[in-house]
Formats: sequence, structure tokens, C-alpha cells
Amino acid sequence: MVAEIEIPDPSLVVLIGAAGAGKSTFAARHFAADEILSSDRFRALVSGDEADHSATHAAFGRLHRELARRLARGQMTVVDATSVEPSSRRTLLARAAAAGIPATAIVLDLPAEIVLARNAARRPRVVDEDIVRRHLERLRASLDGPAPPLYREGFAQVVVLRDPTEVDRVRIRRRRT
Repeated sequence: MVAEIEIPDPSLVVLIGAAGAGKSTFAARHFAADEILSSDRFRALVSGDEADHSATHAAFGRLHRELARRLARGQMTVVDATSVEPSSRRTLLARAAAAGIPATAIVLDLPAEIVLARNAARRPRVVDEDIVRRHLERLRASLDGPAPPLYREGFAQVVVLRDPTEVDRVRIRRRRT
């Protein structure tokens, strides 16, 4: 059980997990609002509706520009998006590397039944169950096997939280670099 996560400051923190896993709640609990770049918030900025997935491309364009700006300034930055696809993580890691900033992955790998139940309770922002199941499958593909691919992507550290109690109890400690 992970009791504490030490994160260099500044750094890029990439929250990884299916819709409904609790990434936004985790981010709000441990980081200042101005440190969090949320894909939902950028969708709302672009379209007026954080659930409007037709705005995703434009929203991520803005998110990546803001990410590059923050990292270039040496600011702690948290990306709150599903990030279950390796290609999404590669883009984030490339931005961090270009700025010389380490990246930490915090994975919310909760049991599928918990994630699905939490998603179903997210009124009015419920994500289609098939999409959530796809997120969970992509997450499994990144974490499973004798040499999980996520660990070879270039993160300075990968922390996997698998239990809701563990997620609730973990503390973030910043180490100024």
C-alpha cells in the first residue's frame, strides 16, 4: 500500500485512469486549482460544455499549449485526463522532456465495478459504459504482463493505486528541485 508519493517540484504529473475513476477528485484534493489542466475544463472553454467530445481535438490543442507554457516556466503541472492511450502519454512526456521537467504517472487502477458505478453516478456527465470499458481495457494493456509497457514509456516514476482506500489515504509530498 502506497502511503506517500514524493513528487519533484516542478514536475509534470499525469493522472491515468478510466472515466469515473476519480482523477479529478484526486487532483483537487492534492493540487492547487491553477496547477491542474483538465481536459473537461478545456472542452468547456472550447465549446461551453465539458462533456462535448466533439470539442476534444481543439480542447487538447489548448491544453498542450498551456502545458508547454507552464513547463517552460518551471511550474508544477497536473494533467487530468484519461491518458489511457500510450500515444496521449507520449505527447505529454515529450513536452516534459523538452522542458527538462521530470514526469510522474499516478494511475488510478480501481476495480472495474467501482469505476462503472462511480461513472453511472456522475449525473449529468455520465460517460457511455462502452467507452469506460474501453478505457479499462486500454489501462489493462498498459499495466499487465511481465513487463508492463507503462513502466518503459519514460516516466521518472509510476505509482499505481488499486484500492479506493489507498487513493483516499495517500499523501503527496513535494521535493523542491
